[in-house]
Amino acid sequence: MTDPVQLLIDAGAIPSTPFGPSSRYNGVPLALLQRRPDQPGQVHVKRRFIPAPNSIAIAARHVVAAQERPDLLGAKYLGDPLLYWRIADANAVVDPNELTDTLGRRVAIPLPPGM
Repeated sequence: MTDPVQLLIDAGAIPSTPFGPSSRYNGVPLALLQRRPDQPGQVHVKRRFIPAPNSIAIAARHVVAAQERPDLLGAKYLGDPLLYWRIADANAVVDPNELTDTLGRRVAIPLPPGM
């Protein structure tokens, strides 16, 4: 039996990934968890590993000031507030709020995407 949803994905009518190009999960494969054969599976995102900080090219350093947030840094330096996760990756933090929790912290800013 041919899966009509898969046919639409193959034809490009339905995106093969639910994540947009600026998402940290874009390109991370999906998997199917099926606990028992008689139950439908549950789709989930496979684990995403944070790259080693020394493998990320740094464009600048930013000193955190009052009332700054990760999304504001993303907008200022990378042109998109949704790219805050790239800054988190460059600083090896899992929780992006750690970037701006401490006033005076020096935050590494990676090169913008495509550079």
